[in-house]
Amino acid sequence: MEFEKAKAEIQRLKELVSQYAYQYYVLDDPTVDDQEYDRLIHQLIDLETQFPQLLTADSPTQKVGGQILNTFQPVQHSVRMESLQDVFEPSELIAFDERMREQTSPTYIVEPKIDGLSVSLEYENGMFIRGSTRGDGDVGEDVTENLRTIRSIPKKLNRPLPYLEVRGEVYMSRKSFDEAVAAQELAGEKPFKNPRNAAAGSLRQKDPKVTAKRKLDIFVFNLQQVRGTEIHGHKESLDLMKDLGFPVIPSYRAFTDITAVIQEVERIGTHREDFPCDIDGAVVKVDDFAQRELFGSTAKFPRWAVAFKYPPEEKTTTLTNIQINVGRTGALTPTAVFEPVFLAGTTVGRAVLHNQDFINQKGISIGDKIIVRKAGEIIPEVVGVAEHQAGAPVYQIPKTCPSCGEPVVRLEDEAVIRCINFRCPAQLVRNLIHFASRDAMDIEGLGPAVIENLLENGLITSPADLYTLTIEQISTLERMGKKSAENLAAALEKSKGNDLSRLIFGLGIRNVGQKAAVLLSERFQKMDRLMAATLDEISAIDGLGEIIAASVVGFFEEQPNRDLVHRLKELGLNMSSLAQPKGDKLAGFTFVLTGTLPTMARSEAQKLIEEAGGKVSSSVSKKTSYVVAGAEAGSKLTKAQDLGVKIINEAEFMELLK
Repeated sequence: MEFEKAKAEIQRLKELVSQYAYQYYVLDDPTVDDQEYDRLIHQLIDLETQFPQLLTADSPTQKVGGQILNTFQPVQHSVRMESLQDVFEPSELIAFDERMREQTSPTYIVEPKIDGLSVSLEYENGMFIRGSTRGDGDVGEDVTENLRTIRSIPKKLNRPLPYLEVRGEVYMSRKSFDEAVAAQELAGEKPFKNPRNAAAGSLRQKDPKVTAKRKLDIFVFNLQQVRGTEIHGHKESLDLMKDLGFPVIPSYRAFTDITAVIQEVERIGTHREDFPCDIDGAVVKVDDFAQRELFGSTAKFPRWAVAFKYPPEEKTTTLTNIQINVGRTGALTPTAVFEPVFLAGTTVGRAVLHNQDFINQKGISIGDKIIVRKAGEIIPEVVGVAEHQAGAPVYQIPKTCPSCGEPVVRLEDEAVIRCINFRCPAQLVRNLIHFASRDAMDIEGLGPAVIENLLENGLITSPADLYTLTIEQISTLERMGKKSAENLAAALEKSKGNDLSRLIFGLGIRNVGQKAAVLLSERFQKMDRLMAATLDEISAIDGLGEIIAASVVGFFEEQPNRDLVHRLKELGLNMSSLAQPKGDKLAGFTFVLTGTLPTMARSEAQKLIEEAGGKVSSSVSKKTSYVVAGAEAGSKLTKAQDLGVKIINEAEFMELLK
C-alpha cells in the first residue's frame, strides 16, 4: 500500500475504532460485535507495523479502551491497569510461548476471562478504603460507595496488611440479569442488552441504592501492589487473595507445557455455561513476577500475557415459525421464531432472516433444526440448518402483504421484497412515527402509543391529518387529558416552522437520511424546486449520488406523495430552507488547508469555502484545486509541491472569494 493511502486508512481506522471503543467502554452501549471490533484493531496494528512512522501516541492500539466520565471523581492509578492482547487461534498461543522461551522457561497460569467491568480495590490496614474503575488505564472513576453495595467484596480482610491493591472484574450473574430484565420490561423500561452492559451501567449509578438492587458480584484476578508481605508469583498472589477473603477467579491452574495450556483453554471454553457469569475467553499469564519484569509491556499490553477469545457460542434448536414484519419503507422482513435457547447470558427465541436470498442460501424450512448464535454476544442470528425436515419446501415470503393484502414486488437490484401500497396500515404507523420523531419534525408528545391511538380512533390517515386535529379530539383519547392535548397541539403548531430539511427527512423518502435531507434543502432552497428537480441535478450534489437521486425523483413522481406535500403546504408548514443559501463562486473547487493562517483560524477558512460552494479535503491529491498554506505548513505543502498543485496564501485565498 502507498504511504498516503496507508496514512488515510490508518486515520479512518483510528476514528472508527475510537468511536466503537467509546460506545463500548464509556457508554456501555456497543454498536458492533466483538469480532468486527477485533478485526478493525488488527487491521490498524498491521498497517502501523508496516508504516511505523505513522504510529502515534493517540492511536487506539496504544491505549486502554475506556475513559473517565464527569459523573465521579477521577482516581490516578499508581499501578497502570493494562489491557490484554487478544489471540484467536492455538497457533497464536504457540507463537506466544516461543517468544517467552527465547528468554526463559516459563510456567503459565490459565484462568477464565470474565466479561464484566474491571475495577481496582484498595485496602489500608485491612480495611476497604477506595474502589475505582479502570478508565483509560491511568485514570479511572471513584465508585467506592457503589462497590460497597457488592456483598462479595470484603470490607475488612481476614488479616490486616498495611496496604493492598487488587484488581477484579465486576459482573452480573445470569440469574440476576434475568431478574433485572424482567423488572425493566414490567416497568416499560428499555432492557439491558447483555450482562456486561448491565454490570457496567449499574456500577455507574449516581445512587448506590440503585446499584445495590442490581445484585452485582466480583471475581478478583490480579494483585496490583502490596506492602507487608513478599509475593513472587501470580498463583501465589491468587492463593493469598483467597486467604484474605476475596472471591478469586475460579479454575486457575499452572502449566509448563504449551500443549497442556491449549487443552486447558479448550476445556474452559467447553464448560462456559458452568460459570455463574459470562466468560468471553481464557487468559494465559507468565506466573513468575521476576520473569514478567524481564518481558515488560508495550504502551497498552503486557508482553507476558495474552487473552484467547472464544468464537460466538452456537446452539441447535427447532424453527417453529417465520413471521413477516412490514417496515416503514414497505420492506417485508422475515423473522425466525424458534424454541428458546440460552445464548451468551440470555434466553432468545427470535432472529432476523434478512430476505428471501438469505433463506434460499441457507435452505431454511419451518420445522428444520437450525443453528443459532449471538453475533458479538448481542444480536441473535441464524447460522444455518443442522437438520432439514424431510420433504419440507424452502420457505417463501408471501406474494401479498400480510398487513394490507396487496401484491408485493421485488424491485430490480434490490434484495428485499416490498409492499408498494402507500395506504398500507403497517407502513402508515411507522411512517407517522418517523415523521414525528426527534430528528424529523420533532413533535414532542406524539409517541408511538399516541399515534396508534389516533389511528385506532380513525382521527388520522396521513401525516397531514395531524395538523387538522383539535384539542377536543386529542383530549378524547385514552390517557390524554386536556393539558396533554393542549401541549400536543402546541407541539404540532411549533413544528410547522421547522426547516425544510426536517420535512424532507420526515417524508421518509427511501435512502434519504438526515445529511442528504440537509444537502437537498441547501441546494434547492424550496420544496417546489426539489419536487421539480431532475435526476442529473440531484446526483450532481457533492455527497449524494444516483441511488439517492433516483429515490427522490421516484418519490415525487407518485401523485399521492405530491398531494401530501401540497396539503401540508396548505396547512401552513414551512416549505423553505432557513439556512443561509450557499454561493457558487468556488463550486467545483477542492481546497486543502495547512499551517497557521495570519488572520483567521482554519475552521473559519473552511466555513468561507463551504459557504461559497467549495469543498475542503484533509489530504492532498491530484484532484486538489488549491492548497492554502500558512506558517509552519508541513507535509501537505511538500506533497502539493511534488504534485504540482497550486499553492496560495491567505491574501490570495481572499481574492478568490471576491
